[in-house]
Amino acid sequence: MLNEKTVLENIDGQLFEINIIEPENPKQASYSHYLHNHKNGVSQFFKKDALNFVKEILSENSDNKISTKAAEEALQYLIFNNKNSVPFPAPEKPNFKFIDLFAGIGGFRLALQNLGGKCVFTSEWDRYSKKTYRANFGEIPFGDITKPQTKSYIPDNFDVLCAGFPCQAFSIAGRRGGFEDTRGTLFFDVAEIIKKKQPKAIFLENVKGLRNHDKGKTLATILNVLREDLGYYVPEPQIINAKEFGVPQNRERIFIVGFHKDTKITDFEYPEPTNKDAVLEDILEEKEVSVKYYLSTTYIDTLRNHKARHESKGNGFGYEIIPNDGTANAVVCGGMGRERNLVYDDRLTNFKPITNISGEVNREGIRKMTPREWARLQGFPDNFKIVVSDAQAYKQFGNSVAVPAIQATAEKIIEKLQNI
Repeated sequence: MLNEKTVLENIDGQLFEINIIEPENPKQASYSHYLHNHKNGVSQFFKKDALNFVKEILSENSDNKISTKAAEEALQYLIFNNKNSVPFPAPEKPNFKFIDLFAGIGGFRLALQNLGGKCVFTSEWDRYSKKTYRANFGEIPFGDITKPQTKSYIPDNFDVLCAGFPCQAFSIAGRRGGFEDTRGTLFFDVAEIIKKKQPKAIFLENVKGLRNHDKGKTLATILNVLREDLGYYVPEPQIINAKEFGVPQNRERIFIVGFHKDTKITDFEYPEPTNKDAVLEDILEEKEVSVKYYLSTTYIDTLRNHKARHESKGNGFGYEIIPNDGTANAVVCGGMGRERNLVYDDRLTNFKPITNISGEVNREGIRKMTPREWARLQGFPDNFKIVVSDAQAYKQFGNSVAVPAIQATAEKIIEKLQNI
């Protein structure tokens, strides 16, 4: 069980600590959301719990009963001292509001903030992702979006709903494939929020395989719900490849965009590739990296034998070493995500292992990419904080969206909304 602590604030010379890694604590999330939204008209959705949270923290550090008035004064003090010291603060004068569902570590948020947007609600259930999200954006995401309590904190009158929702199988055999048929899936929760909040635009992202999932029935159900049940204009979804938007990673994802009928928008064009010729060398570490990223001789032999067995059967599975002038394979969770993106790096000077390995550190210069290199492959800037273990960092960046592709598409959405 993690016991990560952070200082709430210095009030009258006292430091108050809170546990920020609680998967389901809406008061924590309300507190951080209130600090970032007290000026933009959505604070009403967070103030009650924010006050109660501050009251609880003060009470834990005082022998006296804390009044609501004292909690309000403390909260105002905290607002005054919230200097947006995080790496990626919201714009001072935002052009639009959005919410960030299944937020992960904030790829959607980073992209839309770059375009002048203000995130007014975010949810993410994974505690390690929450830690990374808070370190970079200063907010603690709300938890499980399938819970009615979590949905109750979503404010009204935001412009864009963003969601990189996980794909699940729908049971639609013999039925129409409408709104009710998505119950039990995470898409149903997204659709339910769209139905209640009626955002001007929606921007959904998923794996490329969604197009052919269950022989195309899953995507057909999603589009039917968005178009017929919810009344949104939804152009044909498009497969977007990150490598066409300035990062050297072959990462194809399906993007689904939609506009509320009241916007009168009935046409949309996805962004054209930027044709930036990025190569792997552009994202590699400039200095020597730790020996822990270099493979052992035993591990390399295992990988080579595994690949040879598959090649003998006519399969293309196995490890891959990406040349410096090449393009990386998609970064994904699991060992093969790293093994299919090995690199040559002959700068290692200390071959003494610092982790338990079988065999010796290889002398061929074969290593895994570092988490920072994976971050760059996904378009995250170097001041994006990595505050978790390597294992969690690989998982988080593997699960994330490619920021440049998201931003290019979001820019097209915002252009449409600004012209209505």
